[in-house]
Amino acid sequence: MAGYQVSEAHDASSSSAAGNVALASVKAVGESVETAFEEAIPNVPGKRLVALEVLYAPGGKSPSHRHAPSSFIYAYVLSGAIRSQVDDQSPRVYRVGESFYENTGSHHRISENASTTEPAKLLAVFIVDTHENPLTTPD
Repeated sequence: MAGYQVSEAHDASSSSAAGNVALASVKAVGESVETAFEEAIPNVPGKRLVALEVLYAPGGKSPSHRHAPSSFIYAYVLSGAIRSQVDDQSPRVYRVGESFYENTGSHHRISENASTTEPAKLLAVFIVDTHENPLTTPD
């Protein structure tokens, strides 16, 4: 994925090279998150786009969480299969090439690798207020 400005990988907390991306400390099992891209949106003052790669080891998952109040999130499965439940929707498994979104104020109840034998990766793209952090806060 050419054109990425990549920061070091972490386990559930990150800071980009610019120091703007922050995730609350989360006790995630088998999850790592890497900032793939972060940039102000020049034609939308006060907003930025942040792309995070979320890698789940086999059986890995994130705790139930919410995102920054202003954030709209588009999630795209890059590899494997991701089980997700947002708000009161039924849990669903998304496979490579499939996507889902989270509206502002959503509660992400389930986010996990649907497999106990293969890793899974998704790209989470946030549109969020420029200075709003953390991006993710566990329940």
